[in-house]
Amino acid sequence: MSSSSPEGGRLLLDEPVPDVARLTISNPGKRGALDHAILDGFTATLPGLDARCVIITGEGPTFSAGYDIGDLAGVDEAERLVAHPFTAALEAVEAFPYPTLAALNGHAIGGGLELALACDLRIAAGTIALAMPPAKLGLVYSHTGIRKFIETIGAPRTRELFLVGRRIDARTAREWGLVNAIAEEGRIAEEALELAKEIAANAPLAQAGNKQVINSVLSARAAIDPAIERELIELRRACFASEDFREGVRAFSEKRIPRWRGR
Repeated sequence: MSSSSPEGGRLLLDEPVPDVARLTISNPGKRGALDHAILDGFTATLPGLDARCVIITGEGPTFSAGYDIGDLAGVDEAERLVAHPFTAALEAVEAFPYPTLAALNGHAIGGGLELALACDLRIAAGTIALAMPPAKLGLVYSHTGIRKFIETIGAPRTRELFLVGRRIDARTAREWGLVNAIAEEGRIAEEALELAKEIAANAPLAQAGNKQVINSVLSARAAIDPAIERELIELRRACFASEDFREGVRAFSEKRIPRWRGR
């Protein structure tokens, strides 16, 4: 596998060692923000990879600051970005048949953190911060996204992460189970690659089979009544049309404290 740049160079693909593919989010000027090109890159690239382990990492000082909300022109665009390209990208990560590893080289915020959670394992640099800021943006997060956090760190920690909205450090994330390991200072890329090589050396049928069993058990436990699911989807849709969401996006772009109206 040669080095290449899917989707206009925003998602870099290389094979650092045999059987390991690495996808690098290349948007350092916007702190690794997940725009359409990057999200479509995940969707288009992952199904065709011939690898026993995939590393997902970032370029520069940030893994990903989440959705590129600073460039959203309006509510309809916000809903389209979150509802389709982001969902499709996460589904592509989760559907990859062999293990995936998020190497958190820098801060993982919002959708960037959910992208990391879509991976099977996570290793983090010790200096990073992690956060879910939807409450600070006037955003109701998707029930599928919140479910991933509950499955990983439990309901009490998920409530703390979403309802307080405060950043946590790598050590706290390790204690919560949000990351599996913390790399030594300056060695995140090397330690991620060492772990990926160990994973890729395991029996492929066992790796694919065990991943499928784990995901199937989690999916069975997470079943939601269709009527309740429709209600949750409508709740999120109404949030996108709210004054508070528009104010949250404006305040983010203008780097100021939002003025909430509760409507």
